Amino acid sequence: MRSSTLRWIILLATLLIALITGVQLFWLNKVYSFEHKTFNTNVVKSIRGLYEDMDIADTPANHLQDLIEHPSPDYFLFRVEGTSIPYDSLVFYLKHELNDFDVLTDALIGLYDSKKGTYIAEQYIPAAAARYDPSHNVLPVYQRDHDYVLLYFPHRNKYVLAQMNFWFISTAILFFVLISLAIILFYFYRQKFLVEVQKDFVNNFTHEFKTPLAVMKISSEVLLQDKIVNQPERLFKYANIIQHQTQHLQSQVERLLHIASTDRRELPIEKVRVPVKEIIEQAVAKIQPLVDDKEALVEIQSAEEPGYELLADRVHLELAVVNLLENALKYSTKPHVIISTGQEDGHLFISVKDNGIGIEKKYQKNLFKKFYRVPTGDVHNVKGFGLGLNFVKRIIDAHHGSIKVNSLPGIGTEFKMLFPL
Repeated sequence: MRSSTLRWIILLATLLIALITGVQLFWLNKVYSFEHKTFNTNVVKSIRGLYEDMDIADTPANHLQDLIEHPSPDYFLFRVEGTSIPYDSLVFYLKHELNDFDVLTDALIGLYDSKKGTYIAEQYIPAAAARYDPSHNVLPVYQRDHDYVLLYFPHRNKYVLAQMNFWFISTAILFFVLISLAIILFYFYRQKFLVEVQKDFVNNFTHEFKTPLAVMKISSEVLLQDKIVNQPERLFKYANIIQHQTQHLQSQVERLLHIASTDRRELPIEKVRVPVKEIIEQAVAKIQPLVDDKEALVEIQSAEEPGYELLADRVHLELAVVNLLENALKYSTKPHVIISTGQEDGHLFISVKDNGIGIEKKYQKNLFKKFYRVPTGDVHNVKGFGLGLNFVKRIIDAHHGSIKVNSLPGIGTEFKMLFPL
């Protein structure tokens, strides 16, 4: 499973976790509202029961609801006929009714006299777990033209929240599980990322070593020929090639040791100003034994301005050209490769054109994918891992450039690398 696929899985998992969290919070809020409504209903039922227990209102039973007010969340006000009612009995029956309807929290009761405009009696009804000092509270006065009893629940909200302990515990467990899952996904993705970094690292440097080793192999085979001792110029040429490729491999090993301890997936680019023509000539020189072995013709067509320079990584840019040249030689029977440079739409381009087997249009969009190889024609007869063009694309991306492909089956292929000037 690639990191891109895993990223989508993690994204979907994150959305699912967010959805579950949202739904849980929604239902928690619904339960909270429901508990408040249940509390209000039970208090109203308790007051209605009080009306039935005591003759404190001259109103038919089916109109008792009209005598009860709810001026604020913690206060309930209900009408009474006169203040001469037995207050102790009122408190006793009200306490009994509240217990019957499971309103198990403390309350403060006040009897309001409309003529005096004040409370003539107050009493605190404690609950088992109440720690409330009624002396610190003053009941608000609601101006009415009739007598009433005010019922105040100072710990109403705490009581409602206590009724939701099961929901809070289940929500906490759910959040713990979701957070643990998110942490596990994060560390799994990180480990997967590190594994892919390691694989990409090995693939990239393996591909960088492949061409120099192939060139050295061909050069050593030439040096093993008996008649080479009679051709000192040729002997010097191939010995020099082996020396140059050996130095290149040594520098690559040093870079490998320098980068091996990092988690970077990007190529280590060190930009300097380099002449494009020089890069092309060095790339051709590196694969000269392959050119000779294939009896290929390689042309370098310089632009009218041969002094083109790029701010680029010399080693990687040269390697990108080498890869394209190697492919041009590999997929052509009698290779004729043309390398050209120039400007196009504000970019400097390096073009490598061959007369090989070509690539059908439907396969071109996948050319730069890792491990992809065109599944038609003679491509299966050519050894490779499908890493070369992917590596070229990574080099170009690291330079903020782009690459174009023009190909006709049976005629040839052109790869054009474009870099910002």
